[in-house]
Amino acid sequence: MTPRLLEKYNSEVMPALAEQFGRKNRLSLPRLEKIVINMGVGSATSEKKHLEEALGALTMLSGQKPIVTLGRKSIAGFRLREGMAIGCKATLRGRRMYEFLDRLISMALPRVRDFRGLSPNAFDGHGNYSLGLTEQLVFPELNPDKYTHTQGMNITLVTSTDSDDESRELLRKLGMPLRTE
Repeated sequence: MTPRLLEKYNSEVMPALAEQFGRKNRLSLPRLEKIVINMGVGSATSEKKHLEEALGALTMLSGQKPIVTLGRKSIAGFRLREGMAIGCKATLRGRRMYEFLDRLISMALPRVRDFRGLSPNAFDGHGNYSLGLTEQLVFPELNPDKYTHTQGMNITLVTSTDSDDESRELLRKLGMPLRTE
């Protein structure tokens, strides 16, 4: 089965972007390359159970096994040593990427408390969009009884273009609820 959002991109979004930007070559149009989901677990230095919970949650969300991220420097104030496990991340591409984005747009973001749309200015200057969620339980596939420690996450959408404006148009046409100024 082809993901719903991938079909929408091929049938509606790509022709609309080609007309809007005046390009005939479909490879020059902006497209999603990957989605990186990152969970920094600061309490993992003292509680190993919190990192295991984050790994389980990220596995359920992404559909693949995440990698454990390690501390690069020792920081005494945070009780952190170099090489200590302090988080996890998963990089999604292809079908899993489109399925995750569809679940994020249609199910998770509407469940966020007091949600009024995403900031249209959260681009990094190279066409990539980043957003943060304060808790992972906005995704319906996670059982709230299983996860006692609420954990946030950063989600980065990496696009093929260097222009923030082209990326913004791509995400709007894919259905991202960006606020209008």
